[in-house]
Amino acid sequence: MSRIIAITNQKGGVGKTTTCVNLAASLAATRRRVLLVDLDPQGNATMGSGVDKYELELSGYHLLLEETPVEDILVDAQVAGYHLLPANADLTAAEVQLMQRDDRETRLGSRLQPVVGNYDYILIDCPPSLNMLTLNALTAANAVFIPIQCEYYALEGLSALLETVEQVRAAVNPGLEIEGLLRTMFDARNNLANQVSEQLVQHFGDKVYRTIIPRNIRLAEAPSHGAPILHYDRASRGAIAYLALAAEMVRRRQQAEQPPQPVADAGYAGQTP
Repeated sequence: MSRIIAITNQKGGVGKTTTCVNLAASLAATRRRVLLVDLDPQGNATMGSGVDKYELELSGYHLLLEETPVEDILVDAQVAGYHLLPANADLTAAEVQLMQRDDRETRLGSRLQPVVGNYDYILIDCPPSLNMLTLNALTAANAVFIPIQCEYYALEGLSALLETVEQVRAAVNPGLEIEGLLRTMFDARNNLANQVSEQLVQHFGDKVYRTIIPRNIRLAEAPSHGAPILHYDRASRGAIAYLALAAEMVRRRQQAEQPPQPVADAGYAGQTP
């Protein structure tokens, strides 16, 4: 069964797109079928997947505002190992035009429906703001994945995002869950980073992934080469961390989908008093 995950944080610079691209590639490396939906008008996930956003004939705009079949828009990001629904600056216009539609919050989910069953994971890279595109992602998703940098303003921004998730859950998507929180760009030598990390674990418990993404120069270089870190430098600390994250996600999902085990009878069956 497909799992649709919106990867979002309204605070920019937290490694959101880096996580989308590299998590998608790492899940694909575990032989999962993956679709990455780039819903950010900046198109960084598209470029980071080895697809030139400037040469696109079809993009997320045509999915949301026209009746172009989703199958015609998808791109095989061969370098990355997954399928991509690409984005470019046209999505900025889509955000404005969506406001005029009656189905403005549910458009993405309904338009993706024909291909949902083809994938194990659909990851949605949201814009770094809580706008109509992000709302579409939250409405379409089963769960929200939150990359977070362990710094001073992190918890404040997280509170605003969680309030939005609650509003979406109450209004249009009651099944929306928190998939998990990922600590990104982490430097263990930084005392503040360690303090914020501890606060996250205290607050959210096992919703915080055990895997931590370190600061890594190779991760920063990979997008300029149009490839996920797994294909740019597989031996780097960043690549190893994202592979570990993918394994942790898959393991969590398998555990969640396991049927409950019958409780053993604590009595003294077969014995007479």
